[in-house]
Amino acid sequence: MGALAVLESGRRAFDVDRPHLIVALIAGGTTILCVLIHYEAMSRGMRVLPRLGIPRRMRICGLILGLLLAHVVEVWLFAIVYWLLDPYAQLGQITGPFDEGALDFVYFSVVTFSTLGYGDYVANGPITILVGTEALVGLAFIAWTASIAFMEMQRDWDGANGNGRGNNA
Repeated sequence: MGALAVLESGRRAFDVDRPHLIVALIAGGTTILCVLIHYEAMSRGMRVLPRLGIPRRMRICGLILGLLLAHVVEVWLFAIVYWLLDPYAQLGQITGPFDEGALDFVYFSVVTFSTLGYGDYVANGPITILVGTEALVGLAFIAWTASIAFMEMQRDWDGANGNGRGNNA
């Protein structure tokens, strides 16, 4: 029975064929790698930056820059996975105006990660699982970065108001 098989009741079967399973496993592995990258960037930034003896404002800026760098690494990781999967048509294809070679996959990844979805590049077939996963990862990580930035700025504001919780050094 194929992935689009119709049951006697008129409903489609919930079968998962091999290409979809392969892409789902790749999406899961890529997501785990991205979570580790993002967590480490955040954790190290929050541990190392206070030890540098720089003003709090600069530490917050350093943390944000470090997390933005983590986003860039994550985008490139997804782009490399798209590029690696490209020769395997059975796993799906990303179609569009490929002019820049591998950088087209980076562009597609940025647009997907940020959930902009311009539509000039389109995913078809099993690879859509990876594309959807990247959009969820990007959305979650952007929110994660925003929440960490807010927490750090809140500590700065609390310290400025004299309640002793922040350090404006």
